[in-house]
Amino acid sequence: MRRTEISRRQLLRAGGAAALAVPVTGFLGGCSFTQPGTGQPTGSTLDRFKQQGYARIAIANEPPYTQINPDGSVTGAEPDVVAAVLKRMGVPRIEGIVTPYESMIPGLNASRWDIIAAGLFMKQSRCSQIRYSEPEIVSTESFAVPAGNPKKLTGIAAVKADPALKIAVLPGGFEDGALKTAGVPASQIVNIPDGRSGVEAVQAGRADAFFLPTLSLNALKTEGIEITGAITDVQQTGSGAGFRQADADLVAAYDEQLKALKATPEFDQILGKWGFSGDAARSVTREQLCAVPG
Repeated sequence: MRRTEISRRQLLRAGGAAALAVPVTGFLGGCSFTQPGTGQPTGSTLDRFKQQGYARIAIANEPPYTQINPDGSVTGAEPDVVAAVLKRMGVPRIEGIVTPYESMIPGLNASRWDIIAAGLFMKQSRCSQIRYSEPEIVSTESFAVPAGNPKKLTGIAAVKADPALKIAVLPGGFEDGALKTAGVPASQIVNIPDGRSGVEAVQAGRADAFFLPTLSLNALKTEGIEITGAITDVQQTGSGAGFRQADADLVAAYDEQLKALKATPEFDQILGKWGFSGDAARSVTREQLCAVPG
């Protein structure tokens, strides 16, 4: 239990509406909200949120979706929406845990965190493993390429047409899945650990392009790198908050407050700050985005 207490004090020092958690291992040493011997959560998840005063969220530190401020606080489009909804539900704070995309769903189902709030785009395989809220963010996808786009990359079809092309992706990310679903061979996929490494892979010639949401690439744009227009041969993407399958009541309550938030100027202000459109998020449903193959 001591490791959990230490982690919590470190978290609270950051202050503000959202605090950055120490590494995930700090939460594994002891959790007072699981059944002895099973590790399964006890009681209502929302009740636990209210009792402890916060919800643990998984993030990726990929602006503008998620971002860690210099003071350790967590922000970004999705954490800001999640924090606003939870506040309406009587939960005053979120605590972020940085984790790779491919670890988010396993970690959620293992109760290492309670919500995924990282812009983890909905698609069939993910919607079969977790419960999503209604959409909070809708995005487009692009390539980061050398200035002038020498390989004339405009979409996934162009990648499939040239076996010599190498495309950098974040393992477990939507883009990784989109390439694999389209039949792009693993030999053409370059796995990188973070956004900056993807840009550097293009600069160094280890990859011909870095595949990521348009707004994320715009945030990473640097000299010698060009961001293509939105790719048209990948389906519309978007995300909501991700919850465990067992938390159906929590998702229903969350959706109710999310719907109320979407009807206010606050929702548009939150998303607009990060370059997203509130109207775009209101224009699609969970069912539509969960139908995306992959």
